[in-house]
Amino acid sequence: MNKYKGIEVEVHRSGSQRVLQRVMQEASAGIKNVDVSHTSDGGHFVLLKDKGLLMKYIPKGVEGFPEGFKDKEGFYYGMRATLSVIAHNPKIVSEKEAPKSWKELLDPKWRGKMVTAHPGYSGIIMTHVLALVNLYGWDYFKELANNKLHVVQSANDPAGVVASGERAVGANGAEYFYYKTMKQGNPIKIIYPKEGVPLVVSPTAIAKDAPHPNASKLFTDFIFTKEAQQMLADKEGLYTGHPGVTYPKDKPQLKDLKLLAADPAELEKKNAEIKKKFVEFFGA
Repeated sequence: MNKYKGIEVEVHRSGSQRVLQRVMQEASAGIKNVDVSHTSDGGHFVLLKDKGLLMKYIPKGVEGFPEGFKDKEGFYYGMRATLSVIAHNPKIVSEKEAPKSWKELLDPKWRGKMVTAHPGYSGIIMTHVLALVNLYGWDYFKELANNKLHVVQSANDPAGVVASGERAVGANGAEYFYYKTMKQGNPIKIIYPKEGVPLVVSPTAIAKDAPHPNASKLFTDFIFTKEAQQMLADKEGLYTGHPGVTYPKDKPQLKDLKLLAADPAELEKKNAEIKKKFVEFFGA
């Protein structure tokens, strides 16, 4: 970014839920530190918009983005997207034996052999849970919990657990991070379940009281350029809404997958319920 506009960017990184917590706490205290917010939970931006904490700003270049990447009123836009998928360690589980669907994870043979990330920390997993609840109901997760999954925080964490062999199967997790871990030579195979894969669009927005509003607009314009969006695909293995971005040949195109989308308003409405139910079933 410094190369283009002479703007230095200070980044504070954490899980989606903790980012929201910090933004809300600072807003309540009248502290104006945040210029631009970005998380993997679209529901956060519904909440922030409803509370009047976002600036309306339409970045240059988003006209061609699909509807699922744009707030209709122009307060936030999807900077990136990923999928929540299943993965397995081929040194432990053969491709033939590996689960091919979400329902196959309920088989008792996977008891004690799987890892899951947590919706109380990860926006990606919040979307994952809602998408599968809409597909199968809460009974799916109640039954899944019987298989005694190892619970981690971030949607990126299952990749390391599976690659190390600590658990054989990732019951969910960020596709882009599984992909990056696999490309680094680690033993991981990604499965795109036949019932559909949750699509997780991660929005970005400018704070209404951003201390550096002009720099925030320039930064936001930059991250939605084709160059920046292509970099997300090339360097991070992410999907984007930019119609001009191309992807590696060994990654499926979104148009070729059955996608399970989650409505941001529903994510916000059911946020507390999802966290409560997950803890009830998985004990963490």
